[in-house]
Amino acid sequence: MLVLLFRALSVFPLPFLHALGAGLGWLVYLSSGSYRRRLRANLAQAGYESQLNAAVAEAGKAIIELAFVWCADPQRVARHASVENWELVQQRLDAGRGIVFLTPHLGCFEMTAQQIALHTALTVMYRPPRKSALKPLVEGARARHNLHLAPATLAGVRILAKTLKAGQPIGLLPDQVPQEGEGVWAPWFGRSAYTMTLPAKLAQLGKADILLVYAERLPRGRGYTVRFVPFEGSLDGSAAEQAASINRAMEQLIARCPAQYFWSYNRYKQPEGVAGPESGAAA
Repeated sequence: MLVLLFRALSVFPLPFLHALGAGLGWLVYLSSGSYRRRLRANLAQAGYESQLNAAVAEAGKAIIELAFVWCADPQRVARHASVENWELVQQRLDAGRGIVFLTPHLGCFEMTAQQIALHTALTVMYRPPRKSALKPLVEGARARHNLHLAPATLAGVRILAKTLKAGQPIGLLPDQVPQEGEGVWAPWFGRSAYTMTLPAKLAQLGKADILLVYAERLPRGRGYTVRFVPFEGSLDGSAAEQAASINRAMEQLIARCPAQYFWSYNRYKQPEGVAGPESGAAA
């Protein structure tokens, strides 16, 4: 049913879908106490309480726009996006260097992979949706020309490492809470969050460069601007120091358009089997 709904919605103009999404965002916010509490708590933790109203609307847009991004004709989708600083990518491609693209759940993160894949092959780590009915839709939308999927398993990690060693780019969402043994506790907006260590490990293993990327959602459904940003952090030190460096880079990226971050995500959850952070770890 949801698949059919998304396909039906995809025929509508993006301004209409974003207006519909803003209304959906407020409907969910007002009807779910747990959603409302987590969104407000995470905004407060990050110091973005003033962004509440905008964040509620943007969260709804992020859901509804998937119908457009996943189900509309790829050429139609591409016409709604522009790209800034592509030269940062092209320089590394020309040099034959692998690239680890990192983007948080900011703006229309599904659009970033599609735009990169218009220019070069890209392999992204993929976690299947919890609802099996969504699997054909999500996999079909993501596995397009030049866009390849690697499962979030050990086999998938091997695929990503092999891709980087061949001088080809990969993409990761570094702000997802990893499973037991796949992360470390590191500061995230002043509080300890279990953070994946994979991005730094892959970049070092593949002797690859890290580039940050996000797709800002433009007002009134005017489309998206995909922006590439240099990673200015350091991958020296321990796994925890590397994770903290990447988290700081993500925080700086989010600061560019904070209302468009996925604030309802339970970023501070403690995975089963993982010991809690040491006292003062996020100081």
